Amino acid sequence: MAGNSQRKGAIRKSSKSPTAGSGGRVKRGLEGKGPTPKAKDRPYHKSYRSGAAAAGGSGGPGGSGGQGRSGPGTRGGQRRRSSDAEWVAGRNSVVEALREGVPVNTVYVADGAERDGRLREAFALAAEQGVAILQTTKGELDRLTNGAVHQGLAARIPAYVYAHPDDLLDRAAQAGEPPLIVALDSVTDPRNLGAVVRSAAGFGAHGVVVPERRAAGMTASAWKTSAGAAARIPVAQTVNLVRQIKAYQQAGLMVIGLAAEGEVSLPDLDLADGPLLVVVGSEGDGLSRLVAETCDQLVSIPMANRLESLNAGVAASVALYEIARRRA
Repeated sequence: MAGNSQRKGAIRKSSKSPTAGSGGRVKRGLEGKGPTPKAKDRPYHKSYRSGAAAAGGSGGPGGSGGQGRSGPGTRGGQRRRSSDAEWVAGRNSVVEALREGVPVNTVYVADGAERDGRLREAFALAAEQGVAILQTTKGELDRLTNGAVHQGLAARIPAYVYAHPDDLLDRAAQAGEPPLIVALDSVTDPRNLGAVVRSAAGFGAHGVVVPERRAAGMTASAWKTSAGAAARIPVAQTVNLVRQIKAYQQAGLMVIGLAAEGEVSLPDLDLADGPLLVVVGSEGDGLSRLVAETCDQLVSIPMANRLESLNAGVAASVALYEIARRRA
């Protein structure tokens, strides 16, 4: 045979038992599975849940007796946790986190770490709050904090448990007050989120709603900026902010969006004493187009200089103060 065809492996030999096609051994996989069940027979369809609720049943997989909600922008009504625990690294950062009431699971200290005033204060605060203190090696602390500059001290913060958006309405109903909720549209700075949470708690709001994606979450930085308010007021997540805004509108809330070009000035707002959702835009771009179109009114904050602007945290604080003053 010409060329190198005699060398081992030069010619591919055919298999003794050819592979069967779709008409052979996988024929069973192509068989039909019977008619599609009716909507009322499918547990995850709304018709099934409606029928179950009317019959006094469980209401579907979301829970029993209507406890498991499946409103817009949620996953079966279950509360979601942030993706994973977070680490606060560095002596000043750990001390500040403990001072501000950030929920710390454990404080880690490296072997041989210098016992200075900050370390002793961290130990005292941890002991006062019942936080465990574990000693470990510097190498292990490097690994746990992903190479952060920890100065021999780090704290582990548990994943944040987000509320369901409907929980905020329930909270207002339990207090016998018209709902006041703040929603953030693509606010990406966790410090702004923390500032909004702090203002919402201080001015009587019933909760804060944030998008699940492309937005700040309840990180250690947000916790610290909230100055402990995140432990007193719920933060809810939604997959689709526009759908959630529409759901709140259907529940009877009027929706205002803070915008520099708003047609109503904040001092002239006549919706303050009713059920209200206040939407605050991102730090750079403000409200997105779809969110702005969904709002019932766009409200501007009067400024002495048209060139000046407020970040999301300050704008929310000013609006919530005015709304609280009107409600009082």
